[in-house]
Amino acid sequence: MKRRYLALAIDSPEPFSQDALVDAVWTSISRLYGEHGASQTNFSLIRFDVQKNTAVIRTNHTSVDLVRAALACLTKIGGKPAAVHVLRISGTLKALTKKLN
Repeated sequence: MKRRYLALAIDSPEPFSQDALVDAVWTSISRLYGEHGASQTNFSLIRFDVQKNTAVIRTNHTSVDLVRAALACLTKIGGKPAAVHVLRISGTLKALTKKLN
């Protein structure tokens, strides 16, 4: 199965937990595509930096557009206002890290 890694920047005036981010993304994907659609994305959180408000997530290569649409619909994380922006997409974590630096 081919995977894609997405680097995210998160704009939020208040801090939030890693679990709150995962819950917010899953909820957004589920609302847009239902439980079956959400399970097809194979979404998982790889890295989360609370200081920089950045994250790296992994998904199927066929689900990148679905996940990007769900991320664009996010307005709250943990009940706090937030916006998520996709910075980069790559096929490997190593290449993504190089692109970000």
